[in-house]
Amino acid sequence: MTLTANWSYPTAIRFGAGRICEIADACAQAGIKKPLLVTDKGLADLPITQNTLDLLEKAGLGRAMFSDVDPNPNEKNLEAGVAAYRAGGHDGVIAFGGGSGLDLGKMVAFMAGQSRPVWDFEDVDDWWTRADADAIAPIIAVPTTAGTGSEVGRASVITNSETHVKKIIFHPRVLPSIVIADPELTVGMPPVITVGTGMDAFAHCLEAYSSPHFHPMSQGIALEGMRLVKENLPIVARDGTNIEARGKTMAAAMMGAVAFQKGLGAVHALSHPIGAVYNTHHGMTNAVVIPPVLKMNRPEIEDRIARAADYLGIGGGFDGFFDYVLKLRADLGVPDKLRELGVGNDRIEELVEMALQDPSVGGNPVEMTPENTRALFEACI
Repeated sequence: MTLTANWSYPTAIRFGAGRICEIADACAQAGIKKPLLVTDKGLADLPITQNTLDLLEKAGLGRAMFSDVDPNPNEKNLEAGVAAYRAGGHDGVIAFGGGSGLDLGKMVAFMAGQSRPVWDFEDVDDWWTRADADAIAPIIAVPTTAGTGSEVGRASVITNSETHVKKIIFHPRVLPSIVIADPELTVGMPPVITVGTGMDAFAHCLEAYSSPHFHPMSQGIALEGMRLVKENLPIVARDGTNIEARGKTMAAAMMGAVAFQKGLGAVHALSHPIGAVYNTHHGMTNAVVIPPVLKMNRPEIEDRIARAADYLGIGGGFDGFFDYVLKLRADLGVPDKLRELGVGNDRIEELVEMALQDPSVGGNPVEMTPENTRALFEACI
């Protein structure tokens, strides 16, 4: 027996419609008496956010909020959030929103008690051990989209505003203590965000499933996550008020984030630098680049994808799965090429270098080189 691996699974999840009403009880369970709700600018004034603040205030927990969070959060957002946390004397964070609000909220809780710069905790080797674990504040995560799955993750993606490079900041204690996954909070998502976040969840599951690393539990979760996206994303794209389908896409998003413990690959290695340089929506960028990545990886994943096609009721082997992805994208209005997202071919060499430095490259079934990575960018653009 030569296989060795380290496996771990996530946190307590309160799943179901209307469960945001349990936010005060979740704070009590996590030991939070003065929470700071961290969300993004677009959510700050919406009813779902204000109603949550009302619940906190009614329970005597205040109604403090920080919302200076960009779509691709950076260290400047983080510094401002930490300053607000410290100035308010808070003892925990409610990370509320999509990937940007969740990621920054988790980092505010992480960095509020640290003395070193955030870049010292990048997901490299054992850099996470540099952190003072006892100084990390408790976190409650409340997703309002069904995409990133950051609510069940131990890391956040923060963009360096000077270099435009996305960095993954990791620590086991960044995992939220409690997740409230209430599909009613996702009903107001515009169709384009519903599609983008749903395709993000699909990409997480697909890349985890395709990764060559040994993690059979994640393998199974990834496969079932793809099924939930397949059966429910088209429904919520047409009818955003379908609570059951919304709930199942939320479950798929969390499953994707759990599954990619097994690894990500070229889809994310490409989309991370594209998002950092061109500020594109992460999930929609993933959706655009999936087909060329599938083509490149075909020699290593053909049989595996054929089994997935059978499980998902698609049939037709690898080609059947590939054609399904193309049809799904077309039916959901996903652009065919990155140029439709405003990405040009003037910075390909820079993007190639950034992609090859991205942590996701290690999980791609085919080894990524300057040559095949450049070809991928050219095919996607």
